[in-house]
Amino acid sequence: MRWLVDGYNVIRRDPDLRAHEEESLEAGRTALLRVVASAARAGGDRFTVVFDGAPGGGPATGGGQVEVTFSRPPEKADDVLVRLARQLGAGAALVSSDRAVRDAAGRAGCAVIGADEFLRALSTESGSKKDDDEDERPARSGKRGNPRRPSKEARAAQRALRRLGGS
Repeated sequence: MRWLVDGYNVIRRDPDLRAHEEESLEAGRTALLRVVASAARAGGDRFTVVFDGAPGGGPATGGGQVEVTFSRPPEKADDVLVRLARQLGAGAALVSSDRAVRDAAGRAGCAVIGADEFLRALSTESGSKKDDDEDERPARSGKRGNPRRPSKEARAAQRALRRLGGS
């Protein structure tokens, strides 16, 4: 599976990563890339982390299964993520909490995961995460079919998160 990660969006959702970013943008990016690289090694998936702007003097690549992409002005990281989501379609999972990016990726067929869910999946044990997922049941009215079954999009996101957890 190919993961598309909205770099600064994820950094600003985690207190530890945000603390590194307050030192410098480069320190924040490096801290995020370390976290993503460990997930890539554990799960075997490929990650593309997209940032706004040009690289600072630090590493421009995450190495191995982690690719780092910087948007070129006037293009924004959101535009790059949407373009990649359209190219990869159902074979990708997009990580962002930006509503416009999530909606566009969902229309392209990608599994869509919020930055908070992604960070939680990286920090929790895979066994305890499974139990949490099974207890959550969406309450939607007017839905056809089994009312306890999550939507197709929610199931795709859950599958992607399970892959990330290594189970």
